[in-house]
Amino acid sequence: MTQEEFIFNNEITDTDFLIKTFFEFFPSYKNEQNKILSAWNFLLEKTRGLTRSCGRPYFLHPMRVASILAKNNLDSDSIISGLFHNILSVDDVSIEEIEKKFGRDVATIIQGTAKITALPISSAQGGGRKTLQQADSIRKMLFAMVGDVRVILVKLADRLDRLRNLKGFDEKTRRAVAFEAIDIWAPLADRLGMSNEKNEFEDLSLKYSNPDVFAQIKAIVAQKKNERSGYLEQAVNEIQAAAKNAGIEISVSSRAKHFYSIYQKMRKRNKEASELFDLLALRVLCKSVGECYTILGLVHNLWKPLEGRFKDYIAMPKSNGYQSLHTTVICHGKPLEIQIRTDEMHRVAEHGVASHWLYKKGSSHDLVDVKNLSIFNQLRKLRDDSTDENFFNEFKNELLGDEIVVFTPNGDVIRLPLGSTAIDFAYTIHSEIGEKIVGAKANGKIIPLGTPLANTQIIEVITNPQTHPVEGWLKFAKTSKARQKIRAWLSANDANYETKNSSAAKVGAKNAATSANANSSVQKISHKKGTNPNNPPVHHSGKVRVENSKNFLVSLAKCCNPKYPDAICGYVSRARGITVHRANCLTYLRIPNLEKRSVKVEWEKE
Repeated sequence: MTQEEFIFNNEITDTDFLIKTFFEFFPSYKNEQNKILSAWNFLLEKTRGLTRSCGRPYFLHPMRVASILAKNNLDSDSIISGLFHNILSVDDVSIEEIEKKFGRDVATIIQGTAKITALPISSAQGGGRKTLQQADSIRKMLFAMVGDVRVILVKLADRLDRLRNLKGFDEKTRRAVAFEAIDIWAPLADRLGMSNEKNEFEDLSLKYSNPDVFAQIKAIVAQKKNERSGYLEQAVNEIQAAAKNAGIEISVSSRAKHFYSIYQKMRKRNKEASELFDLLALRVLCKSVGECYTILGLVHNLWKPLEGRFKDYIAMPKSNGYQSLHTTVICHGKPLEIQIRTDEMHRVAEHGVASHWLYKKGSSHDLVDVKNLSIFNQLRKLRDDSTDENFFNEFKNELLGDEIVVFTPNGDVIRLPLGSTAIDFAYTIHSEIGEKIVGAKANGKIIPLGTPLANTQIIEVITNPQTHPVEGWLKFAKTSKARQKIRAWLSANDANYETKNSSAAKVGAKNAATSANANSSVQKISHKKGTNPNNPPVHHSGKVRVENSKNFLVSLAKCCNPKYPDAICGYVSRARGITVHRANCLTYLRIPNLEKRSVKVEWEKE
């Protein structure tokens, strides 16, 4: 029996055989064997005769959860907590008894796991009370995670085993569990650097949420298995030969990308799975960082690299600690992705945060501190924010969503959620810089404050001591910090802000805006033909508002010299911020990429 068969098998009910096989597959727990065996016997005693809703013995699921944790080489307290993760729901079991027999850490972990189990955590498909309840549930999960990350590791194992064993449930339940997995647990596993769990959550979620596509991809991958095998074997031999000539010892493994990754490529490129070619990958393990870069050079010497497909996560690790070199080359007419890393980097890549909980070598059983990972700093900040209906989405966007990496002019690395703007960047640097921003440059070129930043850009913030936040910035801000700081400044300094944002005021503002638009049209006509006696004159400062904000660098075009009340248009120039033209200016109409570079501008009223 293989390790995987042991973990997945639901038919084995011989309890002595199960625990014996566990220690055979995971011999690293030899020193803690008596402690784990005692926990197993305690579980059997307390759950004797109990079955799950599927009719299987109660103890099978805890054993599978413990085995998932053992595959990540977690400490013995985590293994015991995996066996006990739901034991508090069993009659005649108290937390005091658990703590007395198995220690405070085990008691703390299973208490935290029990609390998370009781929370209504699911993907948010609506607003109002449901979203608010989910936000509070997520918050409580964060508290448990910041207290001891093993609570989440046990819970991830529990959810993964449930997803693996959904066959006996109805379609509605399967889809609900699948969406929860892709919305919460897969991104969380990714942020914790646990790539194996993340990939399996995604693949199984696709299997139950979109079974037709899953079956299609599975069939295509199976059809091309023989073709893929020969192609990859040839590539492996060429890399190994080049490394041998360079005197470098390496190990190379090949794999097909997991199904969900293929599915995402199909969606982004609007292609069938059979039309995709870059579904193959090689992983090269070296002994040192220097050898990684040498192998990269050898690979690029063997095959032509694809432009824009190289990523150096060794020099610039991901926020979850992941390190590796990624490159895609054209190998014998097909794209081939190659990852190059050291053995230690591979251990972290496979197990992520779980790898930090291994015992240190030697007699000490002190655990490695994992709280220096950026995810824990984010969690501490997020958990202290006030719970509101935006919390759930902000949590997902910032902690579980995709991220980009940008640089300050000094070369400092700033990580931001995908879609972040210069306003988010400025507030991430410092709140005072955020409050004084009037413009920004990306790689030396002026960009609008509302433009999403791109990966690896060098961002320079332009400030003005006379400026301040405006309500329009809330449309551009992506991060919770920026939005929170903007709201705080407006609440403290704009007497009308709270009033304008009440529900009643919103209705009034909408009506007023309609009236103002009508009056504006009349006033424009009146300005040309004379003052309308029924309306007081409107005074204009001669200044221009951009996207409902005055805080932009603006210059008036010399070619058409726009003046009030000319109809005006604006665009983002290469070096002078926002340039304003008359709407009928021929020079303006000939500007390249005008549609992408134009912005809304209007004359400012006093």
